[in-house]
Amino acid sequence: MRFKDKVVLVIGGNSGIGRAAAEGFAAEGAHVFLTGRSQATIDETVAAIPRAQGFRADIADIDSNDAVLAAIREAHGRIDILFVNAGIGAFAPVDEVTPEQWDEVHDVNLRGCFFAVQKALPLMGQSGSGGRESAIVITGSIGSVAAVPGNVMYAAAKAGLRAVARTLGAELIGRGIRVNMVSPGPTETPIINRSGLPPEAVAGMRTMMTDAIPMKRMGTPEEIARAVLFLASDEASFITGIDLYVDGGCVEL
Repeated sequence: MRFKDKVVLVIGGNSGIGRAAAEGFAAEGAHVFLTGRSQATIDETVAAIPRAQGFRADIADIDSNDAVLAAIREAHGRIDILFVNAGIGAFAPVDEVTPEQWDEVHDVNLRGCFFAVQKALPLMGQSGSGGRESAIVITGSIGSVAAVPGNVMYAAAKAGLRAVARTLGAELIGRGIRVNMVSPGPTETPIINRSGLPPEAVAGMRTMMTDAIPMKRMGTPEEIARAVLFLASDEASFITGIDLYVDGGCVEL
């Protein structure tokens, strides 16, 4: 019960890693608020999680999180833990990348994530939660440091997000807010099927990724979520600014 009566907001909490984290927070006593773009998966997730509330929001639309923030302010007046997990994937060779594709990926994976944090800050930190420390965890990717052909849009956005996380950590430490990043390796989440590739290419990509992982398997959302919960908990009270790779050894070995 590390999160008993904590107020947790999971941006992108209706599937994959976000849903696994929301379930983990709730199982340990948190009041969970979550957002997502699909009302159907939001409803399904909320039905499965005790004390969870779901709100439809698109992180690329900066103002779309206003409703969930207003609900949290009215119900609790604070956010103890913010997990920014929303993201999209897109693969294309360098010669085929269009400005529209680039902007779509960066609007979600970089711009949207930054402004989601910015909008939540008035409810966080020592001033926002009665002197209690707050924690922000952001989903990164080993793609930010791995040169994978076809991954330039996603990699650039996640590398930028890593820089954002470090800067936030430095700026917010005096306000009682820890900021950390969890960077998954290849993980079995719905995002892999939303890459814009045909099914046969997705299957080939999954095989290629698995072969490149020292553990020779994909990660699960629950395995990534456990790292998120650790960094959000008081067990990580002396940790800020890190990028924790949860990747089966891809980067380290």
